[in-house]
Amino acid sequence: MGTTGTPTNITQGSKTKGGIGESTLRPDGTLKVTGEFAYSSDMWHEDMLWGQILRSTVAHAEIVSIDTSEALAQPGVYAVMTYDDLPTEVKNYGLEIQDTPVLAHGKVRHHGEPVAIVAADHPETARRAAAKIKVEYKELPVITDEASATAPDAILIHEGRDDHHIGHVPHPNIVHRQPIIRGDVEEAAKKADFIVKGEYTFGMQDQAFLGPESGLAVPSEDGGVDLYIATQWLHSDLRQIAPVLGLPEDKVRMTLSGVGGAFGGREDLSMQIHACLLALRTGKPVKIVYNRFESFFGHVHRHPAKLYYEHGATKDGKLTHLKARIVLDGGAYASASPAVVGNASSLGAGPYVVDNVDIEAIALYTNNPPCGAMRGFGAVQACFAYEAQMDKLADKLGMDRVAFRQLNAMEQGTIMPTGQAVDSPAPVAELLRRVKAMPMPPEQQWLAAGEAADVRQLPGGLSNTTHGEGVVRGVGYAVGIKNVGFSEGFDDYSTAKVRMEVVGGEPVATVHTAMAEVGQGGVTVHAQIARTELGVTQVTIHPADTQVGSAGSTSASRQTYVTGGAVKNSCELVREKVLEIGRRKFGTYHPAWATAELLLEGGKVVTDGGEVLADLADVLEGEAVEIEAEWRHRPTEPFDLRTGQGFGHVQYTFAAHRAVVEVDTELGLVKVIELACAQDVGKALNPLSVIGQIQGGTTQGLGVAVMEEIIVDPKTAKVRNPSFTDYLIPTILDTPTIPVDVLELADDHAPYGLRGIGEAPTLSSTPAVLAAIRNATGLELNRTPVRPEHLTGTA
Repeated sequence: MGTTGTPTNITQGSKTKGGIGESTLRPDGTLKVTGEFAYSSDMWHEDMLWGQILRSTVAHAEIVSIDTSEALAQPGVYAVMTYDDLPTEVKNYGLEIQDTPVLAHGKVRHHGEPVAIVAADHPETARRAAAKIKVEYKELPVITDEASATAPDAILIHEGRDDHHIGHVPHPNIVHRQPIIRGDVEEAAKKADFIVKGEYTFGMQDQAFLGPESGLAVPSEDGGVDLYIATQWLHSDLRQIAPVLGLPEDKVRMTLSGVGGAFGGREDLSMQIHACLLALRTGKPVKIVYNRFESFFGHVHRHPAKLYYEHGATKDGKLTHLKARIVLDGGAYASASPAVVGNASSLGAGPYVVDNVDIEAIALYTNNPPCGAMRGFGAVQACFAYEAQMDKLADKLGMDRVAFRQLNAMEQGTIMPTGQAVDSPAPVAELLRRVKAMPMPPEQQWLAAGEAADVRQLPGGLSNTTHGEGVVRGVGYAVGIKNVGFSEGFDDYSTAKVRMEVVGGEPVATVHTAMAEVGQGGVTVHAQIARTELGVTQVTIHPADTQVGSAGSTSASRQTYVTGGAVKNSCELVREKVLEIGRRKFGTYHPAWATAELLLEGGKVVTDGGEVLADLADVLEGEAVEIEAEWRHRPTEPFDLRTGQGFGHVQYTFAAHRAVVEVDTELGLVKVIELACAQDVGKALNPLSVIGQIQGGTTQGLGVAVMEEIIVDPKTAKVRNPSFTDYLIPTILDTPTIPVDVLELADDHAPYGLRGIGEAPTLSSTPAVLAAIRNATGLELNRTPVRPEHLTGTA
């Protein structure tokens, strides 16, 4: 991903080697880069069948009939199932609202919806059998935007809807609505010397994880099923799967298999229920692996959005008011849309002090592809709009764009538009100062002294479209705010089981959680925490499964905070138990056992003065200590549905970016030269992983800025580019240098003072790139992604 700058203010690690604060290496890193790591798609079982899903070819239609006879007659086919074959009365599932059918019934609501499933002895046989299923559709008009969704005569996407949001939305085709109202916007607008307005469009982004959906379901002798699955949230999957199968949760045993990326796209179910249904029907193990085409239909995407913003400011640069309306397209099913609405609205003002706010955010039901969680959900779309507004206001005032942001930057003690006081460091102005102060890349670095231009460094790269003619450089800045963890009163907790014993004469700790390791590095951090708290060198990370309590989802930048907190808590309880054993065995021989603050370091029990009292191996010889405990952060509360007031978020995290781009203004080609980032991480538990997370999030934000968008036909609601041939993601050739400046200002409410890291850089990188392109071209550019035709006037 290019080179990094030297991180600053990263603290040193613990006394036990490999503990908190050290850049320990990932245990799965070498296996992944050498291709030896076992992903879920690599799983195999003797006598295994292959599953295949038949998906709808239209976006909105009544199902007139389904004929499976030809598929069933094909040799090698063991089972074909439709809605009528589902074993229980529970036939829907969902993260919050159970509105998604396991298999379509009566009608289909989006292109690619599952209609039938097949199990066969070979994947090609299963595919051919699925193609022989005959489905007769009677097409219906499609709902694709706010106008068609909320018209008085609009067809309802979900007839008879009765979920808990229906009482506060103005139309049944609106999933959720959240206003945020504070102060008096109308009066404040009268005091504004300058007012700017903007309408912004944010495209539908795909998570584009490289490992497509896959899993293996194995029926068991007790009538249950063992599911090996790549997911983000084992216990949420379990809660949705078991009722559909008609099984108690203890008979649906789930184990995390190798996950090839997630970014929110695995928070919802994909093929989990389908594989289990076929396994229980046939009595044989069933494996399902999506191809890339199917993966585009098999998971939710980032909500596309329309955002309408108005800001005012006095002539000295102070913000007077904000009025905004954010319309998110949730597609056919609810997924995480309510949470996305909550984030977009509550964070819609950005990291700025503005006392008068009127924000409305809604999510629509449409016949477009379902949308849900994706890295930075809701806050990403809002950041794109409010940062463009900040540049507009600064330009109108004749102020430096960074200085204008710093003048209005929030800080610790600021009252959010929700009425919540920010009670931990909020170094927004400092992050902007730091990122602006970072060295700029050299001018025209694509020119070698006395030689022809190196086309690899030019817009268009090896396509050899330009040799520097018409290439203009631009610089842009942006900063964002993201919440950490599940908010709005959700009972956000995690569980960790920690065991300590002597193996081969050496104390060893085992950490067992249900945390989904999706590439974020949690398995590394959990071992570091155990080493720090228990003073051991050897730590084993038990495979994640549902035989331990829930760890919640690997999303919302929460896992290191919450599951890390649970591991820390359980380790502390284990440590106290170990010391109790030591006092029982050795306390009568040394008074320090009773009077000193005892620590576990390097496999020994020591006093706070460093005096060694005993070896841990001697203390634990013949005994093992195992404790499973939950850990919760401080509670939050729902936002008021009329005013949006409430203590809704447990923690905030901040990142700032400076983008440097070069644009061929004649051909509309963009080369991002550098994306410098400054971020406050509270405490860098693993500095190397911290930088990796920041660079990864930055690159994903770059993708949506200049290339990534799922194109949906507005007339048919069909996806037009479900492949990596037509849906482009950044490669190493597109990824710029990403220098990182890490600031550590501890949050006293969090374990070790840490902040969630992974989402914040995804927010500000996108508007920074757009700001730089605007700086180079002078164009307004109010949509993502920017395409060549937007830069050449041919759009």
